[in-house]
Amino acid sequence: MLSKTSLAAAVAAALLFTGPLTAAPAAAADAPQQAVAQLPDFVKLVEDNGAGVVNIAVTKNARTVANPFGIPGMDERSSELLRRFGFPFPFGGDQEIPEQKGTGSGFIISSDGLIMTNAHVVEGADKIVVRLTDKREFEGKVLGTDKQTDIAVVKIDAKDLHVLRIGDSSKLRVGEWVAAIGSPFGLDNTVTAGIVSALSRNLPSDQYVPFIQTDVAVNPGNSGGPLFNMAGEVVGINSQIFSTSGGFMGLSFAIPIDLAMQIKNQLVEDGHVTRGYVGVYIQQLTQELADSFGLKTPEGALVTKVEKGSPAEKAGLKEGDVITALNGRKVTSSVSLPMLVSSIRPGTKAELTIVRDKKEQKVGITIGTNPNAKTSGSGSAAAAAGHRLGIEARTLTEDESREAETSGLLVTKVGKFASSLGIMQGDILVSANGKLLKSGADLRKACESDSVLLLVQRNGGRIFIPVKFPAEKK
Repeated sequence: MLSKTSLAAAVAAALLFTGPLTAAPAAAADAPQQAVAQLPDFVKLVEDNGAGVVNIAVTKNARTVANPFGIPGMDERSSELLRRFGFPFPFGGDQEIPEQKGTGSGFIISSDGLIMTNAHVVEGADKIVVRLTDKREFEGKVLGTDKQTDIAVVKIDAKDLHVLRIGDSSKLRVGEWVAAIGSPFGLDNTVTAGIVSALSRNLPSDQYVPFIQTDVAVNPGNSGGPLFNMAGEVVGINSQIFSTSGGFMGLSFAIPIDLAMQIKNQLVEDGHVTRGYVGVYIQQLTQELADSFGLKTPEGALVTKVEKGSPAEKAGLKEGDVITALNGRKVTSSVSLPMLVSSIRPGTKAELTIVRDKKEQKVGITIGTNPNAKTSGSGSAAAAAGHRLGIEARTLTEDESREAETSGLLVTKVGKFASSLGIMQGDILVSANGKLLKSGADLRKACESDSVLLLVQRNGGRIFIPVKFPAEKK
């Protein structure tokens, strides 16, 4: 019988020596190196682009809100039950909400301080602090937000910033390597990587966004940060995760950069987003329905109703038509049609591919503006950048311009300074210093002067209002 010492020695020898010593084949020795060489290298990507990613810290001031239900978090139904059964505590009253702080990410899209992020990152913020990788901090101002796509544009007063390159999200392929840079849990410039898991993913709560699904690790604080392809181009904005625990579970979703840039352009120019509209009610196709309409696959959007006076009615669409494409882009489901339509500006001519009576045909249509939809965006370019005037304003819609018989900016909120000048909510700012106001950027530029002469339309009439900015407002 071997002693314990002898047994241990034997085991050690077996582990250290498994056969005669021979030279390993060159191919076998090189195999691990070849495998490593084939893996993606993110070092250069991070070195080239890290400086273009920012940390966004937001603060919501302490405030008092009315609480009609008596207990914070209690809904009206539960509160009413307690009232009926005489539960002995006072109902109603005010609720104190303490100061709240949060953090998110963003990225620089212009050298003079334009930054893109998520709308939910800056929503309700009383103070926004943008921190660069060199530790410099700037106060940020929201130029505009669009809650439906979760896009926001923030401006800081800075120059010569590192600008990220914008890619083409339509060229992404499933299985492609991608990387995210952001501030999860406030940890600046954290890099994570993975692959594209799926494209054009439809989520129930977001009917206007065809999400990019990835397995890149994204956590609270990553929101608003860029998603890069291996060329170092921004192809998405990290926005959501699917989780049952609150942490990352391998499912993250990014807003395609193509859509994000369309939204950004409208927010910067107009301060709000106007979406296209055709005026049809649609339903999802099943295989049984597809068979009855002469379709091989249940792809497309089945028209169940056409609104009177809508672009669809004018184009001749009918109940029972199946819309299979818009401007050559495939309509894969009833969910994808609103995404495609909303990305087209009202007034644009488009072409629908439909199946009617089991035959495919083309239908021309002019995209309209939804008469029942409110314009999206909070804090307009006119309001945020024209803060010296102290108003919030947005560009008139086509219907509003037609009714008012003018173009200009509609004043939606008036601050103390503007109110002292006689500017009122509902006024239409027609021109500044004789130049027509077509966007918030026009008003922002006019307000850079020490004084400006505004032409204001009110209740069908027009008045001039001279504005002279106090020295401390510069």
